[in-house]
Amino acid sequence: MNIPALRRMASATVCLTVTLIHSLPCLAAAVPSAASGWKFDTGVSPCDDFYQYVCGVWMKENPIPADQPGWSRIMELTLRNRQTLGQILEAASDDDPHRSPAARQIGDFYASCKDEAAIESKGIAPLAPELERLTAFQSKRELAPLIAHLHTLGTNAFFVLGSEQDFKDSTAVIASVGPSGMGLPDRDDYLKTDPQSGERRKAYVAHVGNMLELAGEPPAVARVDAAAVLELETALARAALDAVSRRDPAKRYHRMSQRELAALTPDFDWHAYLAAFQALPGWQINVTEPAYLEAVDRLIATTDLPRLRTYLRWQLVHASATLLSTAFVAENFDFYGRKVLGMKQLQPRARRCVAATDRALGEELGRAYVETYFPPEAKARTQRIVGAIESALETDISGLSWLTAATRRQAAAKLHLVANKIGYPDAWRDYGKLVIVRGDALGNFHRAQAFELARRLAKIGRPVDRGEWDTTPPTVNAYYNPRMNDITFPAGYLQPPAFDLTRDEAYNLGALGFAIGHELTHGLDDEGRQFDGYGNLSDWWAPANVREYERRATCFADQYSGYTAVGDVKVNGRLTLGENIADNGGAHIAFMALEESYKGKELLVDGLTPEQRFFVGRAQMSCENRTPQLERQTAQTDPHAPDRYRINGVYSNMPEFRRAFGCKEGAPMVRKNTCRLW
Repeated sequence: MNIPALRRMASATVCLTVTLIHSLPCLAAAVPSAASGWKFDTGVSPCDDFYQYVCGVWMKENPIPADQPGWSRIMELTLRNRQTLGQILEAASDDDPHRSPAARQIGDFYASCKDEAAIESKGIAPLAPELERLTAFQSKRELAPLIAHLHTLGTNAFFVLGSEQDFKDSTAVIASVGPSGMGLPDRDDYLKTDPQSGERRKAYVAHVGNMLELAGEPPAVARVDAAAVLELETALARAALDAVSRRDPAKRYHRMSQRELAALTPDFDWHAYLAAFQALPGWQINVTEPAYLEAVDRLIATTDLPRLRTYLRWQLVHASATLLSTAFVAENFDFYGRKVLGMKQLQPRARRCVAATDRALGEELGRAYVETYFPPEAKARTQRIVGAIESALETDISGLSWLTAATRRQAAAKLHLVANKIGYPDAWRDYGKLVIVRGDALGNFHRAQAFELARRLAKIGRPVDRGEWDTTPPTVNAYYNPRMNDITFPAGYLQPPAFDLTRDEAYNLGALGFAIGHELTHGLDDEGRQFDGYGNLSDWWAPANVREYERRATCFADQYSGYTAVGDVKVNGRLTLGENIADNGGAHIAFMALEESYKGKELLVDGLTPEQRFFVGRAQMSCENRTPQLERQTAQTDPHAPDRYRINGVYSNMPEFRRAFGCKEGAPMVRKNTCRLW
């Protein structure tokens, strides 16, 4: 809503005074100028529903595109980055013999993926040798090396092999084995008895049957085999931990020798499986869920060969579907896109191929991205904001009366050890051994999968590389890694609206500062607090502090469990607990940095006080629309609450928000019993 400049000037002195004394600011300051670019939903009070107030107009003007399950400000940024990457890849895909090796790799991978005519002409032929391999095996003795081969192709049948830091020795890399091989999005999809879950399983069986038929099975056989796949995967799901249990690191750490692993699962030949990867005898392995592997072992012992072949055939076709002919792509989208997520149409092939190239050659593509689209001043300003947030968190920790002095000291020591990864890695990954063949889309995908698995396994037994990144530079995401004790903010995330070089510190502290505080406080959330400053699983809290922590955390779990995700589905306050703790802590810490930053400075910009710009900054980047299907799916599997509650749930706990917008006692955005940890 636009207001005359004279009105803004007339209100400035009054608003300046009341803001400085933290009283109720004049409401005229809550109306932005045209320069701000913001459109507020003035039909609702910010004290009643701040998310609707900030996002209502955007939500109305930005319906969900037909090729998306949801649409948000962050998805706008993601698409913008994809378009940028697409321009880089289009230029690199010209078949020019003078291209650099890096341009040749990313360009030929992208060009091969995008060449729909060539892929269509080949049909199932690129997968035929692998399907024949599955038909040829005649004994369970052959199963272990066969599964090992499938795992190199990105087919994670039964379980997934990888490497990770040792939970209790963060300097060491060990092998890891964990659950995989279930085609439905979550283990609860197999077990829940509500009508929607039942309908999803029926649709899944039909989908599996259709895919097996496309792979060459007669229709009647494919239907029977699809039912067998569901039965086998349901047995796997019953043995797997649920999403809430997986948040407890103690339940995911069971270090074993190869001999102990073999004893746990005597009917699976681990020696033959690991030999396929040249595993050394000294490899130690974290079996994340022993009961799950025991279930795999029982299934292998009791399931006949034809059913095992069927399951492996399905897993192979499922993993490869997006790079096969149109019929496979369409069937894959019909189930996972249309039925699971509520999408109406498939994304353009070029966009899908940009994403595939980013997954396969992310740092090679990312290097080209940051050279043009992430200037040095963006990195420098981000680092300054990180410093301000770290300083605020240290001040906050030092004043927490519910923590003992010893626990406060250790929390501060952990904060001092946090490493900050901003923009892009210091050393770029070498893809020289990855063979990309122009015109071989599926082969490129399989070789990229094998390359990545070999890269990960090569780390076992070596010192941890603390400079390594787990995401690509163009990615629109940020994260905290409790075992590395680091935060990562890729260049792709550090773009408007998450971070804007053209805006002032109040806006950027509200948007980016909130996110930085969020990631830092992950080190002290219900999972992160169990690791010390070096990334070791360690009990460093005084028992009385743990009890008080749990009491305060329960306040958040109860608060968010009261919110409705969609229809009759509630937000899972325990599943989302870590993110909710981080949201609330991040907002408080960032606001502390705001107060420190704006001492003695001019306050009004675009008709808003810095406090108001702070709260608007985060909210306006959280605007989103979602299909009901996506809402239902994320309520079951996503550790993040819906964005509406990541704004209203957080700000309603903050007296600073109440003061900034003059909210009265009893208003919906003023919780009577506020939750607070940091």
